[in-house]
Amino acid sequence: MRSRRQLFILVSLFVSVASLLLILRDVPMGDVLDAMRGADARYLLAAVFVASPLALFSRGVRWWGLLSRRLPLSQAAHMVNIMFLGNQLPLRLGEVARSVLAARAGIPLVTSATSIVVERLIDTLVVVLLIALSLSQLPDAPPEISETAALAGVAALAGFIALLALATSPAFAERGLGKLQSVLPWLKRLPLESALAYLLDGLKPLTDPRALLHSLVWTALAWAFSILHYFLLHQALGIVPDSPYGFPLGVSLAALSLALPVSIAGLGPFEASIVLSGSLVGVSALESLSLGFLLHGLTVFSYALWGGIGMLALGVSPSYAFASREPVD
Repeated sequence: MRSRRQLFILVSLFVSVASLLLILRDVPMGDVLDAMRGADARYLLAAVFVASPLALFSRGVRWWGLLSRRLPLSQAAHMVNIMFLGNQLPLRLGEVARSVLAARAGIPLVTSATSIVVERLIDTLVVVLLIALSLSQLPDAPPEISETAALAGVAALAGFIALLALATSPAFAERGLGKLQSVLPWLKRLPLESALAYLLDGLKPLTDPRALLHSLVWTALAWAFSILHYFLLHQALGIVPDSPYGFPLGVSLAALSLALPVSIAGLGPFEASIVLSGSLVGVSALESLSLGFLLHGLTVFSYALWGGIGMLALGVSPSYAFASREPVD
C-alpha cells in the first residue's frame, strides 16, 4: 500500500512538472510574474473574501440539504471547507476527511457516501453543460467542436433525468441490468449489481422534489459565485476576453482539470485548462498563464484559509482530519 502511494505521488509530480514545462515553453516566467504583480488588489480582495467564501458556503448549504439537515449548517459548511483543503494534498484526502468528520458527528457512512455521489453527479452535469453552452456560443470555435459540445450537453442532461427516473423505480433498473447480463453473460463478472445499488441509493434524495430544488438552487449559486471569482481576477489583471462565455468556459475547464486524480493539487493541468479556454476567446498566452497561476494560487489560499478556520471551529487537527483511513459507523 505504501509503495502504491509513493508511486502515485511520483506520477502526480511528473504530470505537474511536464504540464508546466509544456505551457511555459514559449512564455518567460518572469513576464508572468510581472503581470501578476501588477494585479489590482481591490479585485483580488473581493475574490478571496467575497466570491470564494460565498461559493464554498453555497456548497456547504447544498450538502447540508443532501444530509436531510441532520447536521447544524455551520458544521456542514466547515466540513465542506475542510474537504476542499484536503483535496489539495497529493492523495486527495478531502473526501475521507469529510466522511471522518461526518461520522464523528453521528452521520452514518452510507449517508455521507451517497450524498457525495449526488454532489459529484450534479457537478459533473454542470461542468458538461457549461462547456457545451460556452463552446456552442463562441464564434471562433470550430463548428465540429461546437456541435459535439452541444450534443454532449443534451446527452448529459438526458442521462441525468434518466437516472432520476430509474432512482424512483429501482426494481425496473435491476430488471434492466438482469436482462443486459443475460444478453452479455460476461458482464456478470463485474460488480455491476452493487455499483447500481450504490448509484441509485445516492440519487434517492433527489427523488424528493424539495430536496431536488434545494440542490439545484444552491448548485446554481455555487457555480455563479465561482464564475464571479473568475471574472474578478480578469478585472484585476485587466483582461478582456472576446466573449463573456469565456468566463463559464474557463471555470468549467478548470474544474474538469481538478477532477483528474494525477497531479499535485492540479498544478499544471489547471493552468493548461485556463490557457486552452483563453485561446478560444482571444486571450494571449501570457495573460492566460498569469490568470491561471493567480487563480490557482488564490484558490489554494482560500481553501487553506477557510479550511483552517473550519478545523479550528470543529476542534480537529490536520493529523486527525487527513489521516488516510475510513470512518467506522
